[in-house]
Amino acid sequence: MGRWGSILLPICLSAYLPLSVACHHPIPLKPYTAYVVNRQSATLAAVNLATFKVTGSLPLSPQPERVLPRPHARQLYVVSSTGKIDVATYPHLQLVATLAVGKSAKDLVFAPDGRTAYVLNPVENELDFIDCQGGAGSPPEGATPKVTLKLQLAGTLTDLALSPDGKTLLVSSQSPNQLTFISPQTRQVLGTVEVGRAPGPMAILPDGSKVFVADTGEEKISVVDMAARALLSHIEIGHRPTALLVKPDGGELFILAAASSTMVIADAFHDDVEQTFPLGRNPTASALKNDMSVLYIANAGDGSVLALDVPNREVLASTHVGMEPCALALTPDDQRLLVVADRAASSLAILHADPTANDRSVLITTVTVGASPVDVVIPDYLGTGR
Repeated sequence: MGRWGSILLPICLSAYLPLSVACHHPIPLKPYTAYVVNRQSATLAAVNLATFKVTGSLPLSPQPERVLPRPHARQLYVVSSTGKIDVATYPHLQLVATLAVGKSAKDLVFAPDGRTAYVLNPVENELDFIDCQGGAGSPPEGATPKVTLKLQLAGTLTDLALSPDGKTLLVSSQSPNQLTFISPQTRQVLGTVEVGRAPGPMAILPDGSKVFVADTGEEKISVVDMAARALLSHIEIGHRPTALLVKPDGGELFILAAASSTMVIADAFHDDVEQTFPLGRNPTASALKNDMSVLYIANAGDGSVLALDVPNREVLASTHVGMEPCALALTPDDQRLLVVADRAASSLAILHADPTANDRSVLITTVTVGASPVDVVIPDYLGTGR
């Protein structure tokens, strides 16, 4: 078997048996809760990771797609493609506001202080600025957000990103194929940079020096200097990129190519390819442990999750979890890996985050959460952050 050969491990529970504990493992040190967005049933489900049970379910606006925790406030923002943003408090789920931003909504990001959010409205070619505090003096958990500016942009808007220091917004667009730089402070366009065909997802280095753009219409990554707002280079990767993840130390860029079932690792400092290797079918999402030692990849086409030893470039485990895993989340303590799996069985698979443990049965259990789960988050409100 080659170095990157598939390693199939025994599964101690069928991925289709809900609410059953497959193997006996220690309860997590902290009773974290996973919050799962179910697109078809339009609900937000809360799953207790100590008891493996759904503890609450909140109705949402139609066609919810993403859930994000607001910094410095125990709020979850759920973005629906229909142009609605539902705001719920946690850990006790309560809907506190529903904000209409337009005919569509995509790719919400928060300012570092959590006071402002930004969201794309691709149908109307707008970038919306949202005041998360609401009226003056409103408590953070009960504040009603409001749209304060609708900024018109050129082209067909695809993706949104914010620099780590919160000082530069980036929007990728097609027709023209470009990045648009925007100042959150002045709320004005700073400039544009022409990139490759069909630019989509972006990844910004932690120091804010460079942004990598997935040119989904061709087999390359565009690299742009953030300060100079200039194209630095193109990384030819041999596959059409669909998702990007940069290491927290800024050293490497992980590039998923769903159509070719491939991942490319690029040197983020020198802008060149380090390694290319095959994955399972249709890799759609990835998650990295806090110590950057293991990368997890969800393969929606074959229902598997692959664990990769990052320093040694070795596959540690490949585990079947269902039919269509499409999103990943780790508990803040790195002890459990959560997989939204799958859209067909409407379940959440819970796995060990340490595939090198003596107990090689990685899958712990599956939990039925709602129809067509598409996203999951695990806020660290029990730790140093909220």
